[in-house]
Amino acid sequence: MIASVAGKVTAIAPDAAVIEVGGVGVLTHCTPATLARLRVGEQARLATSLVVREESLTLYGFATDDERTVFELLQTASGVGPKLALAMLAVHPPNALRLAVAGADLKALTQVPGIGQKGAQRIVLELKDRLGTPEEAVDAALNGERRAALWREQVHSGLVGLGYSGKDADEAIATVEPLADADLAAGRQPQVAALLKAALRSLSIR
Repeated sequence: MIASVAGKVTAIAPDAAVIEVGGVGVLTHCTPATLARLRVGEQARLATSLVVREESLTLYGFATDDERTVFELLQTASGVGPKLALAMLAVHPPNALRLAVAGADLKALTQVPGIGQKGAQRIVLELKDRLGTPEEAVDAALNGERRAALWREQVHSGLVGLGYSGKDADEAIATVEPLADADLAAGRQPQVAALLKAALRSLSIR
């Protein structure tokens, strides 16, 4: 099994990236949040899961080991293949999926393209004891909300302190939000300094 890949990002597509490993470009399918963290020409490391079929070998990449674990656990449910599992992680990060399954939140699960009411019920029934306890998921989700609020406040204050209006600051924050969301989804604290620089760049090109 290929547990991870590390190397220079040579290409990024809407649903995949190419990572150069030992002179070989490895096509790795990823969620939008994972792809948002990658930059062509920069080094990256992805946790990976190799799906073997009679006619193909497909590699899926993730920002964290936890995402890969959830991806593989999702496929133990009837009717959930790798593409649907990746779609679920594209719509909901791991802890949101844990909350949805633990709380039988069918509405949240049916937000994923390809999952209907019956499919959502089946996923809840088959995975409720596999994805982690509700308490762990709730604690993680609350911590994520606190971290999200913190970086926004700090970046907003920084921009206003540099002379930008509150409206400009809000618009700039909206442009860098995908970067912060990718960090939060990976369980990392968003880096305020990097986000502030990105926000300033967005304001300078307007």
